[in-house]
Amino acid sequence: MSVIYETQELKIEIHESEIPWLKIFTRYPYKEMSDVPADLRCEIYTLLDIIEREMLAYYRPTKINIASFGNYLPHVHWHIMARFEQDSYFPEPMWGAKQREGKLNLPDFRIFCEKLIKAIS
Repeated sequence: MSVIYETQELKIEIHESEIPWLKIFTRYPYKEMSDVPADLRCEIYTLLDIIEREMLAYYRPTKINIASFGNYLPHVHWHIMARFEQDSYFPEPMWGAKQREGKLNLPDFRIFCEKLIKAIS
């Protein structure tokens, strides 16, 4: 997994997938979001907002999915995914049953990441 942004407190990673999919991880393995210090929670929510807005503007997806489960990995992290009616799983979650062979022709993900880093900075 590639890290595209990091601070002392958190990092943003790429999740390899047919869709644009990023994950935000805290560096310290907090189990629940309520365990995270308030200032870091605010930073995470700000990043979620920026990533969502940038994905909407760049990809024009059908929907943005944001999830935080942590059942297998009890470490606070968030998934942010741009979803499309033509992706392999839509309208199911990416962890659900495959619906079709996805037929996506999306703009360059590397350019999106560059734009995102500028927006965060």
